Amino acid sequence: MNAVSPGAVVAGNTETSSRIVDVVMSAMGRAVDVPAHGQGTMNNVTFGTPTFTYYETLGGGQGGSPAGPGPSGVHVAMSNTLNTPIEALEREYPLRIERYALRPGSGGVGRHRGGDGVIRAMRVLEDCRLSLLTERRRRAPRGTAGGGDGALGENRLNGRPIGGKLSRELHAGDVLEIRTPGGGGYGPPSA
Repeated sequence: MNAVSPGAVVAGNTETSSRIVDVVMSAMGRAVDVPAHGQGTMNNVTFGTPTFTYYETLGGGQGGSPAGPGPSGVHVAMSNTLNTPIEALEREYPLRIERYALRPGSGGVGRHRGGDGVIRAMRVLEDCRLSLLTERRRRAPRGTAGGGDGALGENRLNGRPIGGKLSRELHAGDVLEIRTPGGGGYGPPSA
């Protein structure tokens, strides 16, 4: 965690801190009961041109715990980010939200299920640049105490899979869909 120049240090308060929480909780889990891993990412999405910039982070699933199931569609471990009302976003930016819903079944199975992630589909109404900084696209949020892993996150552009970290030009009419990870489950599922 002590980066030396020219080491990359971007996203310390979003992606890196999410990884640290998972590591610390896993280590503590060797001594006491802890929740399963949550989504483990802030799902950073940025659209922009010389005349506007829109940046948001998207919630996902929290891990199940000894006390109960994980909540769905929340920021996990850190954030004071509010959920911008769709009407306000669409009024101020050349974006249209085509879908915003929970992602059913994305939380890991267990005695206490992990919370579900969300699905957010956004149509750009003018040419712009997209930047994504998202994690948990290759390694799922882990379940604990016999619980199942949460679903991987997915990013799609016009229905086709795209990477978790990228920057590229979009054209008016393109649709970005983000499917955020679910949280891991806690404990073995009941029979």
